[in-house]
Amino acid sequence: MGKMSDSVADEPNPSAIKTCPVPPPFPPPPSTSYCRPKTGPVPEASFATHVPVSRATRDIWERLFDEGYRSDVQILTSNDVPIFAHANVLGMASPVLRGMLKQAKTRSDGRKSISVKGVPHDAVRAFIRFLYSSCYEKEEMEEFVVHLLVLSHVFVVPELKQICIESLERGFLTTDNVVDILQLALLCDAPRLSLFCHRMIIKGFREISGTEGWRAMKQSHPVLEKELLESMVEEDNREKERVRRGKERKIYLQLYEAMEALVHICRDGCRTIGPHDRDLEKNQQPCSYGACRGLEQLVRHFAGCKLRVPGGCSHCKRMWQLLELHSRLCADSSLCRVPLCRNFKERMRKQSKKDETRWRILVKNILRAKAIGGSPFFLSLLVSSSSSSSSKF
Repeated sequence: MGKMSDSVADEPNPSAIKTCPVPPPFPPPPSTSYCRPKTGPVPEASFATHVPVSRATRDIWERLFDEGYRSDVQILTSNDVPIFAHANVLGMASPVLRGMLKQAKTRSDGRKSISVKGVPHDAVRAFIRFLYSSCYEKEEMEEFVVHLLVLSHVFVVPELKQICIESLERGFLTTDNVVDILQLALLCDAPRLSLFCHRMIIKGFREISGTEGWRAMKQSHPVLEKELLESMVEEDNREKERVRRGKERKIYLQLYEAMEALVHICRDGCRTIGPHDRDLEKNQQPCSYGACRGLEQLVRHFAGCKLRVPGGCSHCKRMWQLLELHSRLCADSSLCRVPLCRNFKERMRKQSKKDETRWRILVKNILRAKAIGGSPFFLSLLVSSSSSSSSKF
């Protein structure tokens, strides 16, 4: 019994093993490699298959590619220096490479041979390395980003293609290469990149149209040049239209402020002018209406001008127009203290349809410019003055 108890005591407790904390992994060695992170939602049922890959696992795939252990594929590049790889890895990473390997003949040494030419050897090597570990060197991406974009499109590797597009958008585009990148983006079916280049060309058209890339594109792709020139003309027209609408809106806002100041003067009085039944205060606060000073001078001129025949005085004509515009914006002429408001409302019934339509459009644009819906801006002022008499100046 004693021996058995001793042996039992020496055995480790299973519960203690389960509760024993797992030591953290060692930090990875410093590296300049960049790896594509896993993106997208992770299904709960298959969480174990989406655990982030450790650095040690990536190093194994890097060594498998660098050392070519038991490789069965030989890739010939432009300088005829072979790159050794594994058919299973290439076939799973690219459907195009899988088809090429099926048609490739087996050499005497047991390897299949395929050719990837037209791009530098180092670019092909960086491309094949990405198929193994989804990693790349920053220096290689900066040097071969255009070649890697072409390879990722031709061999259908969307992750690498997205990395190349993002790299180009982040800072690799310049005025000298943007035209070439635009043509490449159109060939590689990269609409976001082509739109990015298109906007850059339109924005810096004067400088870019004098580059060597533009002259080459003009000779090889005249249709594309025509489309860019048409886009430039459309952009100029849109800019002119924006300027025109901005100026119109500024005029409508000035009319709005004039209407507001007119109600303010006729209801409350301002500075040295106001309703006849109200005494103006000597120490008045600074007026908050910007158009009040100019409108005050116009009202004084209108009150004392002797030339009031139609077409006689331009200042009086402007005052008549402001009074008529106010009457069309006014909510209730029976409570309004602006002179001639009721008279202009009665005059509206006798106007022609052409004049009525023109005034209606003007009122609509003024209300829209101030974004106040369908109610006149001075409705609250009229309501607040409902207790006052409707006497005139």
